[in-house]
Formats: sequence, C-alpha cells, structure tokens
Amino acid sequence: MGFLDALLGRSKPVRPDLDQLFGLPSAAVTLEAAAGFRPTGVGSVCFAAVEGGAFAEVQQDVRALLDMDTGQGAVPVESVRDAYGYTWLVVRRPAQDLPVLVGDLHAVNSALEGHGFGPQLLCSLAAFRDAEGRSLALVYLYKRGSFYPFAPLAGEKRDNPLELQVKALLGNDLRLEEDLGRWFPLWGAPGLGG
Repeated sequence: MGFLDALLGRSKPVRPDLDQLFGLPSAAVTLEAAAGFRPTGVGSVCFAAVEGGAFAEVQQDVRALLDMDTGQGAVPVESVRDAYGYTWLVVRRPAQDLPVLVGDLHAVNSALEGHGFGPQLLCSLAAFRDAEGRSLALVYLYKRGSFYPFAPLAGEKRDNPLELQVKALLGNDLRLEEDLGRWFPLWGAPGLGG
C-alpha cells in the first residue's frame, strides 16, 4: 500500500482464501456445543450472473461435477435468482455431511474463480438451525476473505444479539469480519427462514 493510499484511507484488498471454508466443520461443532445450532445441510454460493456462453458452460460444468457425487436422479445443485438479481447455486446434502457440503462450496467457488469469474463471486453461506427453529447462516465474504454470522428474523429483521454472540463464540474457529458494517443482510437467501 502506498503513501497516497494510506493518506486517502484506502486499504489494500484482502486476497480471497477459499481454504477458509474448511474451517466451517470446526465452527459447527462449537456452534452446536455452545449455542445449540446444527447444520441444515444447505449451502450456497452467490454471484453476479454474467451473460454469455462461457459462463453458462461453467455453470453446467459445476453442476456436472457435483452431480457425480450424488448418483443418478439426485439434484444436489439448483440455480436460484433472488429479488436483487443475484444468482445462487444452492447445494443440498444430508445435515450430518457438512464436510462434504463445504467441499462442494469450495469446488463451486474454485471452478468459477478458475474460469476467470472471481470478480462476480460475492459470498458463500452454510445454513444452521436450532431446536427453537431459529435460522443462522455463516457467510463467507469472497472479496474480504472473512466470515460473519447472519441471523434473519421475520419481516426482514435480524437478531443482532445472536449475531454478536456467535461472533464471540467462533473467534478461534473462523476468520471473522471485524467491520460490522460489512455484515450485510441476505434477505431471501436460499435455505434460510425468517
């Protein structure tokens, strides 16, 4: 970072580290033990879709790659477009297979990044739920290389105390986003209630 960048308050962007996703199984153990949240088996990758044959081909390749793991007839990956125009590739696995789900999310991100679509990647998330039915997502911000918790409530509200509690619990398991202003709400994210 240069002198002018420091003077103007610009920071050097963090390089994405997709291997951070592999910290999710450890974080899940901590979440279940300390707060009662268990994985739901749903994870997704959000990106700004690009028109064109090359991008469509990459999406098909990702689906084919993940379909190989589940056998015929299963639909492990679905593509969902949200109200804001972003595309989510949603992966569903049995709830106890979080390490497999994390591998799938890593594969989707890596495939998109490897084909030059890294700038379109926004975030990945893994969904959790507790015995009371509360939803929680651990969100990986691609461009920041960090996680944050998102706890949606009905009516596009969020459970801020729960999010801060989860942040305190997972400090040793994940690289957490320190700038709370970057804890963006993901209203309508596939697999989350609220």
